[in-house]
Amino acid sequence: MSAIPPGIFKAYDIRGLYPDEITEDGARAIGRAYVAYLNAQRIAVSRDMRTSSPALAAAFIEGARAQGATVVDYGMCATDMLYFGVARDRLDGGAQITASHNPGRYNGIKMVRKDALPLSGDAGIGEIRDMVTSGRIPEPTRPPGGLETSSILDAYVERVLGFVDTSAIKPFNVVLDAGGGMAGLVAPKLFARLPCRTTKLCFEIDGTFPNHEANPLLEENRRDIVERVIAEKADVGIAWDGDADRCFFIDGTGAFVAGDFITALLAEAALRKTAGQKIIYDLRASRAVKDTVEAHGGTALMNRVGHAFIKRRMREEHALFAGEVTGHYYFRDFYYADNGFIPALLILELMSKKDRTLHALLEPFRERYFISGEINTPMSDMAKASARVKELSERYRDGHTYFLDGFSVEYPDWHFNVRESNTEPILRLNLEATTREMMEAKRDEVLAIIRA
Repeated sequence: MSAIPPGIFKAYDIRGLYPDEITEDGARAIGRAYVAYLNAQRIAVSRDMRTSSPALAAAFIEGARAQGATVVDYGMCATDMLYFGVARDRLDGGAQITASHNPGRYNGIKMVRKDALPLSGDAGIGEIRDMVTSGRIPEPTRPPGGLETSSILDAYVERVLGFVDTSAIKPFNVVLDAGGGMAGLVAPKLFARLPCRTTKLCFEIDGTFPNHEANPLLEENRRDIVERVIAEKADVGIAWDGDADRCFFIDGTGAFVAGDFITALLAEAALRKTAGQKIIYDLRASRAVKDTVEAHGGTALMNRVGHAFIKRRMREEHALFAGEVTGHYYFRDFYYADNGFIPALLILELMSKKDRTLHALLEPFRERYFISGEINTPMSDMAKASARVKELSERYRDGHTYFLDGFSVEYPDWHFNVRESNTEPILRLNLEATTREMMEAKRDEVLAIIRA
């Protein structure tokens, strides 16, 4: 077996180029190590639509069974379907073969333990990496495990629909873009149960991504849906990433909606259903989130970035909902896991109940909160990145400062966070101000220090 590069083991998953970095041999070894780490007896395995996913899934299953675990093969699924299956079926864990939003040449593995709790670099992925790269996977203590198959799509759809009153949703004109990814499996079944008129883009599941990559955070991948929203005079556009655990919104004018603002709207939707709850948001977010939560009687709790940290904090606080600016939205009643379809339904329900377009719902935010979006700056090395963070902390020490995840500073009329990437020498800046002019001026001021 060729050497497995340790660099494929990331902070939140395993990911790399196929077949240069991710191989069948590697997936087989990771399957063994995963079962050994969890001492798992029954696990689920599922996969996305990438052309390499069937072979990698088969190899992972082979390794997991060799280590003594019985595997329930869910087949081709969205990642949040795996979370649903693992929690519902009370399995010891599960693995989804996917590279999420990355281009077609990439693949990887997202792994969870019992109750769909994620493995991360701090808990599980590092131990699996060490076992695999050292060739020291423990010998099996049980006979080879069995193999079962199960379809969970229909049960999953029912679970997601249970989050809204479908009879309250109005017949909106909606444009949907599955990007060739796993939303093409789930969205048709969901929207068949709603009164909406739908225009479907890239719903043919195709891991070669013939139209555009399934990463709606990049502007070039949103051009098709933006054009169709405008052409169809649609009320809203909804797009998903490759494994469909994140969704993104375009308003009726064709404008992309920042994840901060969607988090605020989803917090409102959640609190309208269950009052007085805790809501968690990541520290990059607009003040719109905290202000909206408090205005609707909730308690807003800031948290460090990353799904493993968010999910852990949600359980500790028994939080109702959590959101990240990158489009990950988490729900207590969905096993504290993120989901790419519940947000779409909740936004449609909120639009219906308030009898307002998405553009109208967003107007108060856009008039008051001016955000830079995440701005990435490559560094020559991590030492230089750390030096820049230190320089910023000294320059802005007169504000309210903290080091929860990178460096953050708050002033009455503006604030920012700058943090080092978990995987590469990059500094990520998120900044907000109370006017566009101030946001642009302070953004340029901070970037000048970062890029000096």
